[in-house]
Amino acid sequence: MTHPFELRKEIELRAAAEQVWEAVATGPGLDSWYMGRNEVEPGEGGKARQFFGDFPVEATVTAWEPGRRFAYRGEGEDGLYMALQFVIEPRGSGSLVRLVQTGVLGEGWEEELEALHKGWDMYLHTLDQYLSHFPGRFALVVFGARMATGVVPGGVWPVVMAGLGVTEEVVQGDRVRLTPVGLRPIEGIADYVTSGFLGVRTGDGLYRFIEGLNDTVVVGHHLFSEEVDVRETEQAWQHWLEGLFS
Repeated sequence: MTHPFELRKEIELRAAAEQVWEAVATGPGLDSWYMGRNEVEPGEGGKARQFFGDFPVEATVTAWEPGRRFAYRGEGEDGLYMALQFVIEPRGSGSLVRLVQTGVLGEGWEEELEALHKGWDMYLHTLDQYLSHFPGRFALVVFGARMATGVVPGGVWPVVMAGLGVTEEVVQGDRVRLTPVGLRPIEGIADYVTSGFLGVRTGDGLYRFIEGLNDTVVVGHHLFSEEVDVRETEQAWQHWLEGLFS
């Protein structure tokens, strides 16, 4: 059974429309706050691609109005599709961004739609963090994912927190120190905390830990340092993920 949907979100940002456009309508900009690695061919009819590891998801740019509106649409099988639009409105020295996502989902659409709502809250917050704390810079992306195997008593999220060395409740705004095995400690501010999500902002990165659908744990980090070996760092995080549920 398929299900059409429309999702709307908006956020006020302390950044000019030109800065927001660069963040939402270019590959390097999207890499700095959104999921996966991104490529955008400018202009209507161009291709927008997201890479999760080496796996690409391709869509076609359907609207290209620099500084104002950017949209794309990707087609799936059996009539499934996903379309995304960003509309940017200047607001004084800042901007208002309106996001509209439409599409047709397949089996399990209720869970997927709920995940989209929660995910966009986190990603739009990350967009604000990027433009507020790392303006004019672009990030290197570190992405990894691992599905839990079998039944995990108590759920996967406590396992993630234990794997990060978090032994007490974390509240947004807290200073935290994460100690994932096999990686350097991460010290910063817990800038986003809600059920199944933890975001930590450091002086050179935005670290994101996500409990996705079907007990899948995702790491999606945006690192503002040219000294990072992305492949090596991704391998280390993937090894950490695999160790959580081995």
